[in-house]
Amino acid sequence: MDIGTLYNGIKLVHMSCAGASVSLFTARGLWVNVARRGLWRWLRIVPHVIDTLLLASGLTLAFLIHQYPFFNSDWLTAKVIGLIAYIALGTVVFRGPSDRRWRALAGVLALLVFAYIVGVAVTMRPTGFLHFAL
Repeated sequence: MDIGTLYNGIKLVHMSCAGASVSLFTARGLWVNVARRGLWRWLRIVPHVIDTLLLASGLTLAFLIHQYPFFNSDWLTAKVIGLIAYIALGTVVFRGPSDRRWRALAGVLALLVFAYIVGVAVTMRPTGFLHFAL
């Protein structure tokens, strides 16, 4: 197997996990804000498995293209910073204040940060989709 085939396979896994991750995040966020009930056990476990695969595939891709955040790749650095913001906002959604408005706001902001991360991945620029507007 050549490196291009390996890269494309891992990239497909990475993108699939990203789609599944944001879908489950949205479903879980709506569940806790609308239903006000605890999540089903599998909805608390499966996202962590998917996010672990997402992170592992992302690290593998970075290794394959020899670009490393905070070292030689400004766009990967932007993705990592976005990921940290996404995780922090997700923590507010699921473990934050009991006020649903704050949780909903954090959820919307988390989805905007996710869109930024996707924009950075597609354009390979720290400005993401804003690059086309500049």
